[in-house]
Amino acid sequence: MIVGIDIGATTTKAVSIERGRLIRKVKIKASDAVAAATGAFGKMLLENTICIQDVQGIMITGVGSTRIKDDIFGIPTKCVDEIRAIGTGGKFLSGLDNIIITNIGTGTAIIEAGSAGISHYGGSGVGGGTIIGLAKKLLPTCEFSEIVKLAQKGNFKTVDLLLEDITDMEMGFLNKEATISNFGKMSDGACNADFALAIINMVYQVIGMLSVFAARAKNLDRVVITGNGSGNVVGQRLLAGITQMYGTEFVYPPDAEFTTAVGAGLAFRP
Repeated sequence: MIVGIDIGATTTKAVSIERGRLIRKVKIKASDAVAAATGAFGKMLLENTICIQDVQGIMITGVGSTRIKDDIFGIPTKCVDEIRAIGTGGKFLSGLDNIIITNIGTGTAIIEAGSAGISHYGGSGVGGGTIIGLAKKLLPTCEFSEIVKLAQKGNFKTVDLLLEDITDMEMGFLNKEATISNFGKMSDGACNADFALAIINMVYQVIGMLSVFAARAKNLDRVVITGNGSGNVVGQRLLAGITQMYGTEFVYPPDAEFTTAVGAGLAFRP
């Protein structure tokens, strides 16, 4: 058995890989990289009654992986480049090749993965961290799940300036509800739910458009979405709107939030 660990800026995830298959997965929150890695590994063992002797190796990746200097609990521990891990995990979980992978975490990374290899295409500092940071100032909560729940009741038309607000004419392929300026209206009657939706709308529009541009540059018509932000139901709905306008399909593999940890585990070589 191999354990892959993705030590993120806010959340650490661990998976077990056996015979090339994803078997188990856990996640924890810890600010210290060493505590996060050992905590996630311990949780994996205890929750699944795994004997430590059954673990052949530990593969770590993510922003905190450089803090791990030695083997964990005496088990051979190696570091995997995060871009390589995202690309490997994205291809494995989606079952697709020659793809653009958009990994939504605290920020957003866009990876090209195919027969020619795995490379970092680009990315943005806009991501889950942006949502939480803005929520601290605009909303009564900065808990991600609560922000999403609040957004499901919101109406971004009270916050964002839309095409219908400035003209009765069509503009190219844009429909009347296309966003002209995020937070460009800010009506006095806007409520917290509206702000929550507008924040997520801005973040996922940026992510979606960058993904569309990357896919089009490579003559591709779909993008694989991975990372913590892949399971955001409001974000998925907003990306579906981008699909309607641009035709680029967004694919959400099973266990997409564990993509990087899976890719790390699959990189193990005896």
